[in-house]
Amino acid sequence: MGVLNVKSLREQVYEYIRDEMCAGRIRPGTTLNLNQISTHLGISKTPLRDALIRLEVEGFVTILPRRGVIVNALTLQDVKDIYQICGALEGDVVQSVFDRFNDGHVEAMRRLNDEMHTAIKQAAFETYYNLNIAFHDVFLNLSDNRKIRAMLMPLKQRLYDFQRLPYVKAWELRNLDEHDQFIASIVGADISEAVRLLRDVHWSFPVQEDFIRAYHEQHVDALPTSQPFDTEQNPKGGM
Repeated sequence: MGVLNVKSLREQVYEYIRDEMCAGRIRPGTTLNLNQISTHLGISKTPLRDALIRLEVEGFVTILPRRGVIVNALTLQDVKDIYQICGALEGDVVQSVFDRFNDGHVEAMRRLNDEMHTAIKQAAFETYYNLNIAFHDVFLNLSDNRKIRAMLMPLKQRLYDFQRLPYVKAWELRNLDEHDQFIASIVGADISEAVRLLRDVHWSFPVQEDFIRAYHEQHVDALPTSQPFDTEQNPKGGM
């Protein structure tokens, strides 16, 4: 984890747990061993508790009084809800900042989309993920509403940051095509089309459902509406 002397202990503990989730060392459905985490990091329970509260607010864990902290598994309903929220928020941002787009923003999005094509060819999933976040940040960063930006990132992390599965290439290629269409709408000064693409296509669960299921079902046979994508839970497990 490194020396805990730059960021607050709470923030560094939060990042440590999130990194463990991304690497697959903390799995959905497990119970966190708080004593083990505290001992491993050489910290008291206070910054750990503060980090866990933030993780609960963001939907990653559930704190059960006198029962421990459970790592939340992702359900189909979670994905539906997150897609609806992301589409609404990003669409609203684009509508509110449309007159702020300039040639530099367009060029940045084109460059990022080209780099994503290269990442797909190289099966560089981590690189692709980060480039995709950066693409959307081009227009999100035009907004003065910091709360919207702060809300969106945990939602996107919730979708993809548990042990990342190999991407579905056909889905990502369509994703890049949607990016190209979005860029074209910006160049054409078509605000209604730009908002529609984000809200009703790019972040539409019905439009993307087949690919969503293909992505999350790579290691499970079925996906009941109310059950987690990862069905191999271990509620008594530690870290």
